[in-house]
Amino acid sequence: MGQARNEIYAPQRGLTRRIISVSFATSGCEFMDELKALWTLARVVETGSFRRAALEQGVAPQATSKTIRQFEAQVGVRLLHRTTRKLSLTDEGAQLLAQVRPALASIRAAMDELQSSRREVGGTLRITAPRSVGQHLVQPLLPPFMQEYPALAVDLELDDRLSDIVVEKIDVGFRMGPAMDRNVVARRLMDIEQWICASPGYVELHGRPRRWEDLAQHRCTGFRHTNTGKLMPWEYSERHQTVYSEVAARFTTNDVDAEAKAVVEGVGIGQIPDYIAAPLVREGRLVHLLAKHTSQRIGLYIYYPQRAHLPARTRRFIDFTVARLHEARRAPRAD
Repeated sequence: MGQARNEIYAPQRGLTRRIISVSFATSGCEFMDELKALWTLARVVETGSFRRAALEQGVAPQATSKTIRQFEAQVGVRLLHRTTRKLSLTDEGAQLLAQVRPALASIRAAMDELQSSRREVGGTLRITAPRSVGQHLVQPLLPPFMQEYPALAVDLELDDRLSDIVVEKIDVGFRMGPAMDRNVVARRLMDIEQWICASPGYVELHGRPRRWEDLAQHRCTGFRHTNTGKLMPWEYSERHQTVYSEVAARFTTNDVDAEAKAVVEGVGIGQIPDYIAAPLVREGRLVHLLAKHTSQRIGLYIYYPQRAHLPARTRRFIDFTVARLHEARRAPRAD
């Protein structure tokens, strides 16, 4: 079987370099032997003793020494200076260890995580989300997630204001709109479509708009932005562009669910996010109008603080959320 060669360059005096070629066999068993030898070398150096490294691995000191000798014979380079008083790396050994240490640390971290019991994911997971997103998209995720990790507690804060999750020590947040600020990591979960809807009763009484311009002849609802108090313009897709339009509103509110309820009750035509509108259309309580103008400019983001090492509870919840929402988005919708 062929050999794959990994070349380690050991700098010498001046501009010259000596190439030390370390051959790694492609056989799985031999690769595991080499990995064990590298791990043993690292532990011998870090503990400063064959005996202490052997105790960690549950083998005899002679076996640890033999592993290093066999590895040195395989690569054809001395890696350790051995005296009766101390051990030290050769230049080649130091170069090799410097290159493989990050990989060994990654392997160890991956193995530790794999072997960790799910019950070790504990503590309190603090989540923030806008009210409608929290109620319709986030809250349904929590029972199965908490069932999977029974030692975990959840603190869900539903608030339409923009929270500073770093200052408020929140683990993960959800937000609709453009990208987040520079102090957080944000991941776009899905597009949010804006559906023009009316109740079947409204359509029967007032007719169905056939063009966007027809909305001027209808009663409409509006959403006031929570932070600014301003009435949000309606938006629609026209030739692959998003167009904004001011629509006279008979009923306005700063709560998306209250607006959807008013539309269901026949107050007027409204522009409703699809995660609220789609189930109501499937149930026959709303009619999807002007579908060709449906806008999907807005995205739903999950965001979290910039940290080198996220708590396990945060990392697991992010992965869980991404998987579940992706699965739900792929399911066919009877619109």
